[in-house]
Amino acid sequence: MASTIPGPVPGRHDTANAPEEAAPATGTPCPEEAPATGTPCPEEPVPATGTPCPAEAPAAPERAAARIEAHGIDHIPDADRRGRPRELFAVWAAANVNYLSLLSGGVLLLLGLTLAQALAVIVVGNLFWLLTGVLAISGPASGTPSEVITRAIYGVRGNRVNNAVVGWAISVCYFALNLAAAASAATALVERAGVAPGDGVTAAVVVVIAALTLVISVWGHAAIVKLYLPITLVLALAFTVVAVSVSGHADLSYRPAEPLGGTALWATLGAGLALIAAGPLSYTTSADFSRYLPRTTSKRAVVGWTALGGFVPSVVVCSLGALAATAVDMSDPQSGLESILPGWFTSAFLLALVLGTIAINALTAYSAGLALQAVGLRIRRSYSVLVDGAAAVSLTLYALLVSDLLDTMSDVLQLSVVLLGPSTALYATDILLRRNRYDGPALTDESPGSRFWYTGGLNVPGALALASGVAAAALCVDTVYTGPVAAALGGVDLSLPVGMLVAAGSYALLMRPGRDAAERL
Repeated sequence: MASTIPGPVPGRHDTANAPEEAAPATGTPCPEEAPATGTPCPEEPVPATGTPCPAEAPAAPERAAARIEAHGIDHIPDADRRGRPRELFAVWAAANVNYLSLLSGGVLLLLGLTLAQALAVIVVGNLFWLLTGVLAISGPASGTPSEVITRAIYGVRGNRVNNAVVGWAISVCYFALNLAAAASAATALVERAGVAPGDGVTAAVVVVIAALTLVISVWGHAAIVKLYLPITLVLALAFTVVAVSVSGHADLSYRPAEPLGGTALWATLGAGLALIAAGPLSYTTSADFSRYLPRTTSKRAVVGWTALGGFVPSVVVCSLGALAATAVDMSDPQSGLESILPGWFTSAFLLALVLGTIAINALTAYSAGLALQAVGLRIRRSYSVLVDGAAAVSLTLYALLVSDLLDTMSDVLQLSVVLLGPSTALYATDILLRRNRYDGPALTDESPGSRFWYTGGLNVPGALALASGVAAAALCVDTVYTGPVAAALGGVDLSLPVGMLVAAGSYALLMRPGRDAAERL
């Protein structure tokens, strides 16, 4: 592989890779790329002395949070790096105190598990947050988001397909499902205020929640970091009240009337594990939120704070859902929980559900916006986020008011682990093979001269490894359909471990001849 970074293709004007800066103080528009070097143009010209001007200095958190984020999928220069890894805890914690986590815990008992079995599945499934933490270390190393880093795995063109499916389409489906859940809680809240229900009310609620979500996503990274600590504290307080109420009604020795055993038990445990693990596996974009950290940031700290931020609240909230399912019908968790919560707290509980959904969807929309840029949509990050929101709102309204599309999307997301597991494994394996050495500026080069162009824009080993992992997982799945391997095993779903192991093993084997070159990046 070439050891030099090729300059830009003559005449190329890449608005997606260029930061969204204001014009320089001189009033002359700042070109998005400096003609000689291809590097992003800073907000202010560098003075002749070489001393960085104030606009290039790392912005204080308060100042950065007060303005729309300038960067998109471009490389974050060292001068713009800021923050501490412990800030990642609140980012991930706020996003995981939400309605779907509560529902997931309750579903485990509806599947027929005992409380003890459900709690074990919750803990094991959430251990995949360690992988999310591992992926996050590539952010400070490269100064680029996950949507760009994966060019090293799939090639420039191959990565566009990856981002279109994993980065954007699946994210929009998650956005829509979360938005529908929040709309249900918010509609109940406005009904309690005396507003008559109807399609118009539902549509208004969906639009308002989406707008609040997109304000955070459009404002960007610094706003997320600034807002998510107080959001985490508010949600923690609200769910403490939920925990106290649930503990007073839960049956800690709960067992279904006919406990599962044998193959049926293993099949249900596998399905439950896939359900819980789908949460952390859906966050292959964790580098998006760590890329502003200085490149010298401790890798252990990034892994630890990211993993804890996802693991702790997910385990707690999912466990609350499981405990509540021993006392109320969690097929309708909102109504079920309202029956055991203090009357004075019901409205606050509904607001907490909405706030938690806004927090998780703001991260989802932020990353989906970066994915659109990485696919090749040449618009600013703030505009790409609005495209995400428009798509998600349209899906949600159609699903709630016209058809049963929510069931279809839910089925699709049940199958998403077939793709998310192998893609996560590939990403983690690439980090290990390269020893987390990523050249950020080289990754932003999309020209045929890029070291990540590989063969016609496709890294064949990466594509083959992903295809192998997905195929293996599809043979073992037992969700919407039953694969042949799962059928032979009596319905035991091994899609998650098999898909991840096959993908990681294939990639390590196929990339081994180029490992030395990869390590020099």
